[in-house]
Amino acid sequence: MRVIAVANQKGGVGKTTTAITLGTLLAMRGRRALLVDMDPQGSLTSYFRYEPEQMGKGVYEVFRRPGLPLQKVVVGTSVKGLALMPANTAQATLERQLGARPGKGLVLAQALHRYRDRFDVAIVDSPPVLGLLMVNALAASRQLLIPVETDFMALKGLERIMGSLAMVNKSLRRPLDARILPTLYDPRARAGVDALRQLYRKYPKLVLDEVIPEDPKFREAARQQQPAPMLYPRSPGVVAYERVLARLVPGFQPAARSG
Repeated sequence: MRVIAVANQKGGVGKTTTAITLGTLLAMRGRRALLVDMDPQGSLTSYFRYEPEQMGKGVYEVFRRPGLPLQKVVVGTSVKGLALMPANTAQATLERQLGARPGKGLVLAQALHRYRDRFDVAIVDSPPVLGLLMVNALAASRQLLIPVETDFMALKGLERIMGSLAMVNKSLRRPLDARILPTLYDPRARAGVDALRQLYRKYPKLVLDEVIPEDPKFREAARQQQPAPMLYPRSPGVVAYERVLARLVPGFQPAARSG
């Protein structure tokens, strides 16, 4: 199973949208995909019409009761082939509850390893704060995708996640394959164009060539609580995410489109 973490220490950059869209596209192409909601706020969980305050299974139980079988921690979604390990707001208390428990930074990695034959790809949506949950997300992953809004304030926030990445990489046997994904790009806005140039200039080896445009179809899909690829498979944002997956996941091919 290939595990990809989606993380940034700044909110509003398209992190959850990225996780949902990538997971949905994988499932639509026949991959067995799993979304993991590590954020106690539970935006990803809520998107699929689950209530994080009421979830009796999911990430929280993985930490509190290691070794639970898959059916005790995973639920279905509206997308065939796409499963969800949901969030519970109680995840916010895990750092205090677990204290100095040995190996607490590897709980998610061990859980996903147990389920490695059940899924082809897992997408982990991380919280925007460096702590136990983000460390678990990074330690469990082979790749790290960092969505960054093409805005100068977002670029400043990028420095924090890059610092956290350097720190986490020191403790990993194999450094994460990190990639920066520019999001919410509007080529008509001078500030956005300048911010994108600065991204490429400062991180030339990390920034993907693919750029996710500002696409109102994502907001409309969120209003309907349905993944955008299901409703608007030809929208510019969805097409851009397909190209991202072609970079990240071997054998993934964007949909053929005529016209």
